[in-house]
Amino acid sequence: MRKIFAYPLSVLFYLAFGLTICVFHPIQWVCYNWFGYQAHKKSVDYLNFSIMRCLNLLGTRFTFTNPYTIKRDQPIIIVANHQGQWDIPPLIWYLRRIHPKFISKIELGKGIPSISYNLRKGGSALIDRKDKRQSILAIRDLTRTLNATNRSVVIFPEGTRSKDGVPKEFATGGLITLFKSMPTAIVLPVTIENSYKLMRWGGFPQDIGVHVKHTVHEPIPVAGADPEALVKQVQDVVLGTFPEVRKHQSKSVIPQTRP
Repeated sequence: MRKIFAYPLSVLFYLAFGLTICVFHPIQWVCYNWFGYQAHKKSVDYLNFSIMRCLNLLGTRFTFTNPYTIKRDQPIIIVANHQGQWDIPPLIWYLRRIHPKFISKIELGKGIPSISYNLRKGGSALIDRKDKRQSILAIRDLTRTLNATNRSVVIFPEGTRSKDGVPKEFATGGLITLFKSMPTAIVLPVTIENSYKLMRWGGFPQDIGVHVKHTVHEPIPVAGADPEALVKQVQDVVLGTFPEVRKHQSKSVIPQTRP
């Protein structure tokens, strides 16, 4: 019965979502080309707010818990588990004060109205996973900008989305690169729960009545920390609420770096 109701609501959602990204694409273009970075950023903030409102049509609820005041006097590395594409709009909207940027695969930089434009123009890094040199240079350019502007970068160190909600161990390579390139940064751990349920039946229909939760944990300074030990610490914080992980945390070891 739940799935039967999900079909018409998913049609409504996709119509609203498609209209939203098509409307915001020229808005972004005007903001970026006529008014500059700050105006473009505002348009992206409200794009993601609008995407969340589209998801509300499915009965989706969002809870974003952040008891910490995060100052913009140093760069920030946001580390989160990854359950699906709908993890991202709440991160952009609720953490808009710290200007989140993303490290994304280069294929997403074209073909998607609004979203591809923001990845190309909004300060994120587009990396070609088949070209290691290009990836390193793109991330290096991003970290230089973040160090100069005290903005933030989002990284999902599991490397791929968790389709069943059970998190994977963190790959160390990307995190250690960021820690070494941004020694004055703080790490902001974020735990994401339940967003995978929206895609439990694939792309269509989307599930209905899902309660998506984002929980921000206490910031951790990079300075003075051993990079590998810091990866382990952040992983334990981000994944510690998942029972499948809690059972094994006492035995956990640092995972090997994945390419």
